Amino acid sequence: MHSPPFGENGDAGRLVGAPTASALSEIPGGLSRSPVPRIHISFAHGHRRQAKVKIGNIGIHLVNDGTFMVDGGVVFGQTPKSEWELHCKPDRRNRVRLSLNALLVRTPDKNLLIDTGAGGKRMMEMRADYSLNGNKLIRNLKTLGLTARDIDIVALTNLHFDHSGGSTKLDRGGAPVPMFPNATYMMQESSWDAAVSHNARYKDTFFEADYGPLEDSDQVMFLNGEEEIVPGFVVKPMEGPSQGNQVVFLSYGSERVVYAGDLIPTPHHLTPHRIQADAEFPNDTLVQKSELVNMAMEDGWLVVFGHGHECAAGYVQNKNGDPYLVPVGM
Repeated sequence: MHSPPFGENGDAGRLVGAPTASALSEIPGGLSRSPVPRIHISFAHGHRRQAKVKIGNIGIHLVNDGTFMVDGGVVFGQTPKSEWELHCKPDRRNRVRLSLNALLVRTPDKNLLIDTGAGGKRMMEMRADYSLNGNKLIRNLKTLGLTARDIDIVALTNLHFDHSGGSTKLDRGGAPVPMFPNATYMMQESSWDAAVSHNARYKDTFFEADYGPLEDSDQVMFLNGEEEIVPGFVVKPMEGPSQGNQVVFLSYGSERVVYAGDLIPTPHHLTPHRIQADAEFPNDTLVQKSELVNMAMEDGWLVVFGHGHECAAGYVQNKNGDPYLVPVGM
């Protein structure tokens, strides 16, 4: 999710253009029904934003890069302010606070990171435009005993600055270089195409310094469609929010977690008609989001929200025909 400043391996073919209306015709791992899994959530070092899911020898950690403020009209689109301000109180500039949530998956062999937050390359501008309180990702990884060199794979759901900005940093000479020197950065090729050829509408969304150095250092792997990165870790294009946007599905035994990213950026977007104003294909967003919510309700998936602030994760239940969130770990 983004907005302009307010106040003031694959050979499957390139995915360019509008997405299909139904991107969930085949959910990774199938749609067999299972009870809501019993997962214990804890918070490392008392940090509210650092939730941990332990499944056998697999660890899944919610790692936060900070928060930023975005105009409420952008966040909730056509939803009237009289409705959304009951849930999110705006500031005097009509902005609401969102979190920059990344997800770390630790397997016996690999450390995989989903998204990297906004990073710290443009702190002055971002503080002025978005009241950014960020650049916390590396510090929070250290509390888990990891450094940037320990990350093996970075899966970027899209290349908007609030998802990919932390992929690079400035070296001592002020040049952008990869933040994770040993990692392979994986993204849909169509997401890359959208970034490198963006028009004026997205001039405050894509920044070449966030992704260009990754290609220069030969650390980029383009995906073309659904891919299983490692066993149990599947990415699937769901391009309603933006061209090349992907959602990550984690399936280990009977436990299932989905990182919804910009498709369902906050718990408040579980309601079907609440679609952010900057969604590139809003009707496809509606279809894909509805199918994902139904899947979560029927099959007990834990949903992680890319920008959920007060609540970053939870199970979705059916309450009188409407989605009802049971927060996890909050």
